[in-house]
Amino acid sequence: MAAEHGFPELRQVVLDCTDARALAEFYRELLGLRYRPGDEPPAPGQPDPLGQDWLVLRDAAGTTRVAFQQVAEFPQATWPDGPIPQQLHLDLTVPTAGDLDVQHERALALGARLLDDRSGDPEEPLRVYADLAGHPFCIFVAHPAAASAGG
Repeated sequence: MAAEHGFPELRQVVLDCTDARALAEFYRELLGLRYRPGDEPPAPGQPDPLGQDWLVLRDAAGTTRVAFQQVAEFPQATWPDGPIPQQLHLDLTVPTAGDLDVQHERALALGARLLDDRSGDPEEPLRVYADLAGHPFCIFVAHPAAASAGG
């Protein structure tokens, strides 16, 4: 529909990283996504050429959501302090503070690092994490109508 009005359509967010397979697995588990057909991990002990290049994750409906591009070097963001800014971050939402706590435990178990904890904020409870490659992402409480406002 967007193309009818002369606008490009956002296909996906691409995250650079030094281990595309590990980061794809992190987000696959965190967000409940699926690999694009052909991008699945190989059998144990088999070569993983795609995992050293480019991987795509889709949602249950088959919509492309996020991709991972392997790069030789990737300086991790030092946000909120230090010389390397975050450059981008992902906003993830949950409907309740209880869900925020559940997802906090899941994110940490998957290898995320907690950067900032504002889960006690009465207006917008949130936590900020770094993924395996150092990309910041937020998980915050937002009701469906408010979720489109962005953060």
